Amino acid sequence: MNADNALILVAEDEPEIAEVIAAYLEREGFRTVRAADGVAALELHLALKPDLVMLDVQMPRLDGWAVLAELRRRGDTPVIMLTALDQDIDKLQALRIGADDYVVKPFNAMEVAVRARAVLRRSGGGTGKTLRVGAVEVDLDSHLASVVAQGSADRVMLPLTLTEFRLLAHMARAPRRAFSRSELVDACLPGGEALDRTVDTHLSKLRRKLEEAGAPGLVNNVRGVGFRLADVS
Repeated sequence: MNADNALILVAEDEPEIAEVIAAYLEREGFRTVRAADGVAALELHLALKPDLVMLDVQMPRLDGWAVLAELRRRGDTPVIMLTALDQDIDKLQALRIGADDYVVKPFNAMEVAVRARAVLRRSGGGTGKTLRVGAVEVDLDSHLASVVAQGSADRVMLPLTLTEFRLLAHMARAPRRAFSRSELVDACLPGGEALDRTVDTHLSKLRRKLEEAGAPGLVNNVRGVGFRLADVS
């Protein structure tokens, strides 16, 4: 699939807004499906596996924050939050839980379509969903990660646990960004492991496996913040 044929789930409880967003997205070549509440959004996400979710914060049955948290427990589907709340705390909350972008109402629908294409391009959506950071490739569809050493055609598969894969994929979507421990816990760890320091153990094992496969120095500590992937550009 190419990005022009990507499926976008528009989760918005106001029919007029949902219709306008969908119309602009479809005009740009995307396919769309709509959900009018949070529960329906999660059901459609599970059934259709969309390439991107446009997610309103204030929805009935289940609000956008709860939906976003569940989407991050499930995997790495890109999410753009739609909200009328223009406050820094809400933007930080969206980014902390794992949103890829944040659009404040009232917005220009064409801008939303442009942002959707940009997020899909960054995340690998619509192009096989493969993320690349240096010598590391992360295939989101197959849940496989590998390392291709510089100057070599040999590919080394990384024997990652599910949590290690989620951590690598989450950070690979924004390789220059520093992630706090609490954000990584919310986005990547199951509820039974939801302790900030638990993420250190998982990342230590991930770092060791990357080094053994030929990608040393990729996972870095950021003092006073958390972790980031090395800037390999």
